[in-house]
Amino acid sequence: MSNSRVTVREIARLAGVSVATVSRVSNGTGQVSPEMRRRVLEAIEKHGYRPDHLGRALAARRHGALGLVFPGLSGPYFTELIQGFESEAMPSRSSVHILCTHLREDSDAQVLEMGRRVDGVAVVGGTISDGALGRLAQQTPVVVIAGEGPGDVPSVRAENTASMAALTRHLLVDHQLRDLVFVGNPAGSPDVTRRWTGFLDAHRSLGLAPPAAPVPVGLQQADGVLAAERLFRPGTGTGTGTGSGSGAGAGAAGGAAESGAAPARPGGVVCANDETALGVLVGALGRGLRVPQDLVITGFDDAPMAGLVTPGLTTVRQPVRELAAEAARVLLAAAAEPGAPPAPDLLLTTELVLRHSCGCPADQATSTP
Repeated sequence: MSNSRVTVREIARLAGVSVATVSRVSNGTGQVSPEMRRRVLEAIEKHGYRPDHLGRALAARRHGALGLVFPGLSGPYFTELIQGFESEAMPSRSSVHILCTHLREDSDAQVLEMGRRVDGVAVVGGTISDGALGRLAQQTPVVVIAGEGPGDVPSVRAENTASMAALTRHLLVDHQLRDLVFVGNPAGSPDVTRRWTGFLDAHRSLGLAPPAAPVPVGLQQADGVLAAERLFRPGTGTGTGTGSGSGAGAGAAGGAAESGAAPARPGGVVCANDETALGVLVGALGRGLRVPQDLVITGFDDAPMAGLVTPGLTTVRQPVRELAAEAARVLLAAAAEPGAPPAPDLLLTTELVLRHSCGCPADQATSTP
């Protein structure tokens, strides 16, 4: 019968050997004479000794576990990250410990405590401070997902700026839209910061004045619904117009502005992610607006629902699962070779996915690198 109160020192005393010998026998490592092995195994069997897992892990500096740190778990994005991370961790026989900080004030302390119990930690960008990331990297391998780490802390992220610029240029040039708005909070995420930058870059490259500020909401579908309430409140322009490809967005907005009516609704809503875009879509359809005839809506991520709704959502596809899988590979390699140089940063490619919500024909929606 197992007896957790029996210690390795007591087994060593009962068997008449050293603590190191008991450790070698119980772990199956090192050279031990047949006689000493027999005595140790008899003492272990008689007294039900079981090695302490945490103690062995501390001695070997291996825990058989990886940590994954998120600000929260809502939405399909984090589900995809978990699945990608586990796809690499499970074959290596490593368990995955997940910590959701919910942006609490003690987030740094929570993550540092996790670092003591795992072989490496992947942290979503912006979840904890750079100072805490640096301290964490001193005690265990660390990689930042969808962000950049301080110093030598490696990162794995998808390209955001150029792809958002390409999406915005598609609306401005191919559909001749104007009065675009960006829905998302650049201060809340490194990825959203880069997407806002790409949105601005597209306007400036065409000599167009971008909006002074985004509509600063979160990244959940409910946040998109709230944004719709602000953008489509009673009194905004509602004409149908005759815009190119996408319909009335630009025409209706311009007409309202010229007539001195209430603030016109935008020609298009460029959202920081698909979840927000789906919320804006719900809000627009609920107010009788037609997409894309009256209004263009786009997202980012290419979540599963983006291609299932009507109209299909124009978006940017990023390899979410591969982001997390690459992060797990970096950590596993670092744990296998302690003291090895830090891994290089990885930047994964994204692609523009054109569907009907931007005005492209529904039967000709394509993916463009």
